[in-house]
Parts: sequence; C-alpha cells; structure tokens
Amino acid sequence: MTGRAGVALLALVLAAVPAAAVERETSETPKAFTLGLVQKALRPGLSQAGVAERLGSPNIVTREADGREAWVYDKVSSERETSGESVGVGSAASGSAGSVFGLLGIGAGKRSEKARSSQRTLTVVIRFSAAGLVETFTWHDSRF
Repeated sequence: MTGRAGVALLALVLAAVPAAAVERETSETPKAFTLGLVQKALRPGLSQAGVAERLGSPNIVTREADGREAWVYDKVSSERETSGESVGVGSAASGSAGSVFGLLGIGAGKRSEKARSSQRTLTVVIRFSAAGLVETFTWHDSRF
C-alpha cells in the first residue's frame, strides 16, 4: 500500500467513526416526556413491558395490599427566558484611541435585564391488574 493510499484509507475510517456515533445518538435519543406522548402510548390492556418500552422506567413503583402494582412517572422541566438591554457611551471598555473619554475612563451607561422562569410538572400514575396489564392511568399537568 502506498503512502497516499494509506492516508486516504485512514481519512475514510476516521470520517466513518464519528458518523456512526452520531447516527447511534440520534436513533437512541428519548422522546420528550409530554402529556401527548402519554396519551398516545398508553391504553388499557398494555403490558408492563410495553409501558416501559414506550415511557421508560418509572420514578416510583408501589405495590397495593392486593398485590397489584402502580407506577408513578413524575417529570419536572424548567424554562428560563432572559432579555437585556445595554447602552454605554465612552466607557473604558468600549473606548478607542481616538476617544478622549474612552482613554480617561469617563462614560455613562444604562443596563436593564428582565428574566422570566417557569416550571412544568407532569405526574402520571398507572395502575396495573394482577396479571400486569394496564387497568387505569391518570395524570396531573401543571405550570407555574
């Protein structure tokens, strides 16, 4: 194998490895846990394995007195939105050699920033029959 062919082969292999890693990441990326996903995924009679495949592992598993299980999914998401405004005239940080005010560090400025944050919770409770099949499911969705 010539040096040029070896370099070309090495470049091809190195290009293929990251592409395969990216493909694997995107195909295994979980879907966002939303009320729509829950409503679409669950139905009475679905097995516990089917629920786990569609929604993932529950946060809490409880067993009732008669031996039936209940699974609880409790998800919280936070959003933060900020917007800001800044005005400066002749400050040392923005001054140039041609600006006397910038060289002297004399200036004026105004800065205002607004922030808004919210949290959203989604709690889903799934009750299974003694045979391990979905009997009922309820949810509570809130935003504050």
